[in-house]
Amino acid sequence: MAAHREAAHRKPKQRLFTGPAARTAATLALAGAATATALEGAAQADPQLTPAQVEAKVDRLYHDAEVATEKYNGAKEEAAASEKSLEALRDEAARRTERLNTARDALGSFATAQYRSAGIDPAVRLALSSDPDEYLERASYEDRAGDRQAGALQGVRRQVGEIARLRARAQDELEVLTARRADLKKHKDAVRTKLADARELLATLTAGQRAHYERSADAAHGGGARADRGAPRGSVAAPNARAAQAVDFAYGALGKPYVWGATGPSSFDCSGLTQAAWRAAGVSLPRTTYTQINAGQRVSRSELAPGDLVFFYSGVTHVGLYIGGGQMIHAPRPGAPVRIAPISEMPFAGATRVA
Repeated sequence: MAAHREAAHRKPKQRLFTGPAARTAATLALAGAATATALEGAAQADPQLTPAQVEAKVDRLYHDAEVATEKYNGAKEEAAASEKSLEALRDEAARRTERLNTARDALGSFATAQYRSAGIDPAVRLALSSDPDEYLERASYEDRAGDRQAGALQGVRRQVGEIARLRARAQDELEVLTARRADLKKHKDAVRTKLADARELLATLTAGQRAHYERSADAAHGGGARADRGAPRGSVAAPNARAAQAVDFAYGALGKPYVWGATGPSSFDCSGLTQAAWRAAGVSLPRTTYTQINAGQRVSRSELAPGDLVFFYSGVTHVGLYIGGGQMIHAPRPGAPVRIAPISEMPFAGATRVA
């Protein structure tokens, strides 16, 4: 019986395929493995790009990086404004708390003095006083002091409410700042990702192909030779002294490297360069392309004068400083220094005259 029960509880042995069934199963297994391997390889392997396709894709990545850079610049400016506002609210709350503590101390001292003198009934004090007129004068003073005490108490309550409101505003601003810092990180990560992807694509080219790409990019952005700091000045005069100062600054920046998020003095991105140029002329411009375009009077392409800001692409994602003769000075992209270039090289979006 025991042997029978043990046999009953044993798992039945699985029967292996033999003969034609075995060959069919093996064939199906091998075919499935081959298909899985092929699909996995297709998912992992990118199609082979031609050098021209790589260059076009790199150009697009650089453009996308510039879009993300301007968003980063805007988020950074907003985060800085929130930090400043939060600091001001906290400072004001600290000052008011200090005044509140002083008022509370004064109120406490008054309450202590009142408590010490409250043991004698006013009628008794009048009876014991050798000078009733003096007592009446003191009683009048105490009434006024009582009024002052009530006013002080009301003042303390008002200050407590004001401090609570300040702290609530500070908490709201802290939440705004937290959101703006998260936005800032998102745009920073986007810039870095785009630039890293561009570098990886360029690394797939041979040295000769990369040199060809750089020559083509230089030609498209005005030519490397004209990026020299000793470039001759244009023949068109600036309309006023401030515009002339901005143009002079831009000429002085020729050859300095493009660095995203940079505003000088040793490197620039596109809107950082125009902001720095006009700052040198005593004019404060906002930080981003999409805010700089609204920082002055709009002018048509036919009305351009040296010092005007010229903007490109439908999203207003690039800006340069016009210097006359259809030329501008701008910070093009990573790897391309500040240089002179024709304004016809990119899709024109508009122009603004700052001063």
